[in-house]
Amino acid sequence: MIAFAILCVARLMLAATLSPFGDEAFYWQESRHLAWGYSDLPPLTALLIRLGESVAGHGVLGMRWPFLLIGSALPWLVRRFAADVFDERAGWQAALLCLALPLAGSLGVLALPDVPLTVAIMGALVAWARAMDRDRLLDWLLLGLSLAVCWLTHYRAVMPMLAGLLFCVLARRGRAQWRRPGLWLALAVAALGLVPLLVSNWQQHGAGLLFQLVDRNPWRFHADALVQPLEQAVACTPLLYALLLWAAWLSWRRRDEGRPWDLIAIVSCSFIVGYFVLGLFADDLRFRAHWPLPGYLPLLAALPVLLRERTRWRRGWLVATFALAIAGQALGFAYLGLAASDHGAQRLASLKAFPARFVGWRESGDMAHRLLAAHPGVLVADNFMLAAEIDFQLDGRVPVYVLDSPLNVKHGRAPQLAIWQRDEAALRERHGGEPMLLAVDEKALRARERAPWLRAMCGRIDGATPLARLDLFEGRRRMAFYAGRVPVGDTFASIGDDCVIWRHAAEAESAR
Repeated sequence: MIAFAILCVARLMLAATLSPFGDEAFYWQESRHLAWGYSDLPPLTALLIRLGESVAGHGVLGMRWPFLLIGSALPWLVRRFAADVFDERAGWQAALLCLALPLAGSLGVLALPDVPLTVAIMGALVAWARAMDRDRLLDWLLLGLSLAVCWLTHYRAVMPMLAGLLFCVLARRGRAQWRRPGLWLALAVAALGLVPLLVSNWQQHGAGLLFQLVDRNPWRFHADALVQPLEQAVACTPLLYALLLWAAWLSWRRRDEGRPWDLIAIVSCSFIVGYFVLGLFADDLRFRAHWPLPGYLPLLAALPVLLRERTRWRRGWLVATFALAIAGQALGFAYLGLAASDHGAQRLASLKAFPARFVGWRESGDMAHRLLAAHPGVLVADNFMLAAEIDFQLDGRVPVYVLDSPLNVKHGRAPQLAIWQRDEAALRERHGGEPMLLAVDEKALRARERAPWLRAMCGRIDGATPLARLDLFEGRRRMAFYAGRVPVGDTFASIGDDCVIWRHAAEAESAR
């Protein structure tokens, strides 16, 4: 209880001070355009953000408090699962391990879909274990509702469904469930969560499915993904990660013993092994260390029991494992705490650990506000992330249009911007020839992509005139503002090295 209270206070302080993460700001924009779903996600994340700000007002804490509340439920669900399948002592020990696991203990600081998704998966596991033991209607309904929440949150809801299917095929207890009406009731309730996803994809001509299944994934083997176990060792802390893999191996060997080893082994290995194999062929551009987290949670329940049974483990090793996990958790919180302040971000920049996604928001929004007052016109950003951060800072008072940056396509946001009529086509159709204030994030793209994009920028604004520049944290974030006019028509002039936007960006980079 003491550890839980300390972590709650730490997470609350971070949630109230940390600037919005890039994706968070876009989810906030989605909350201002409620719909059946979006080109990147089902609707639940946007609904939770809308609820948060409706209650607490606009701001980072208003946006995040529902996620803080949901994330706080995770250690209690882990405790409940361990207590149900083992005993109360294992329940409390598993809950304490959950608080120490960095991926789990920090859940809820950011308004991200992984928060309700992870908690719903754990809720489904608790309900599934109880339903198999007691065959009560309430447990089957809770299983169905938990899986429906997964579908309302993310396309990765397919993984708990796959884990459940494997259990019902591979385990003796699982195969017996096919004859129970409760399982079919749970599946019917879970299917209700698919309705918004199906409606949104029908409305958007399959944009969400295309992004998740095609656009974001190369579907070819890339050897760099073989480092995933090292990523997981860092994310979980090495000694605890080794213990979790050890628990997974022993649970798999004992799966024929039945309850609860069959459920723990198959569910955990489905997530851990499944995401490892998927990672070898799928998206290699985005952060993915959090994907297997639901697979570790059942192992936290098994770990105290396995350690109890094997007295050869020296107490010193276990103390070192727990201490390293706590240190890893503290280090993660300290990093986010430093990122929440300009002085801390400056220190991180000098240590080559710059939190680029968390800084520059207030400065860019304030600069856009001042320049709009002096140079009235249509506000435009060169990519969706910069547009989202400025929009969040201005509280949606001014519409922010977005140029057709490669970043929009890479993150699956281009179709959504077109639906909102905030993309470049809508800009030219609605405001062709009008004054324009353009904000450019010169370091948003990877180094090899920046030059072509910046050279083409002058074809997207007529008469670009430099107004101001933000050079933050030793050039780690660099944004420039230009006045001009919205081009008329749908043709793009090729400017190349003569583009003033490219020249100014190149000069700023060479001056470092």
